[in-house]
Amino acid sequence: MRSISEKLQLAILPWLAAHAIRFIHSVLRPEKVGDEELKTIWQGGGNVIFSTWHDQLLLIPPGYTRPGGKVLISPSKDGELIARTIAFFSLGAVRGSSSRGGREAFRELVGFAREPVDLGITPDGPRGPRHKVKTGVVQLARVTGRPIVPLAFACSHGHRFKSWDRFLLPYPRGRAVYYFGKALSAQKGEAAEQFLARVQQAMDDNTRQAGDYLKQYGLSAV
Repeated sequence: MRSISEKLQLAILPWLAAHAIRFIHSVLRPEKVGDEELKTIWQGGGNVIFSTWHDQLLLIPPGYTRPGGKVLISPSKDGELIARTIAFFSLGAVRGSSSRGGREAFRELVGFAREPVDLGITPDGPRGPRHKVKTGVVQLARVTGRPIVPLAFACSHGHRFKSWDRFLLPYPRGRAVYYFGKALSAQKGEAAEQFLARVQQAMDDNTRQAGDYLKQYGLSAV
C-alpha cells in the first residue's frame, strides 16, 4: 500500500516532468533526419517497433507525434513515474522487463501489434548492459512481422548522469536531432542470432550517425 508521500509524488512528479520535457523540446526544436521510409510505412497503413537506447529516452515522447503508441516500461517504482509521464504525450505503457513480468508484457505487446499503433522498446533496458541489444525486440519483430526502426536522439549540450546507462539530460540550448535508421525485418530462414546481430549493428550505426550529423554545425554530441 502506497504512503501519502508516494501518492503525492505519483500525482505531481509526472506532471512536472512532462512540462519540463515539453519546455526543453520547444526550445531545442530538434531536427528529424531519415524518417522518409517511416512515413512511407505509415502512409501504407503499417506500423513499426521503435528501438531506442535507454539513455536517450527523455525527449523521445515529444518527438513522436502519433497518438496511441505503446511503450515497454519497467514495473519498478521509477517505471511507474515514467509510465505516468508518457501518458501526458498520449502514449500507453506496457509494464514488464526481462527480470519481472516479461512474459506477460511480451504477450500484451503482441496483442497490441494487431492494432494500428506503433510499439516502443529500449533494447538495453532496464539495467543494461549499456547499448547492448537484448533478445526481446528481436523476438517481438519475428513474432509480429513488424519492422524495427532504430531511433537515436543526440544533442550538443546536456548532462550525463553516473547511472549504468549514463542517462542524458539535454540542456535547452544548442542543437539536437532525432535520427531514424532504416527499417529492419526478420528474413525468411534467418536465425534469431543473425537478426540480433543486424539490429545491434544498425543501432550502433544510427547512434554514430546522429552524433556525426551535429558535426556539420561544428558541434559534438554529449
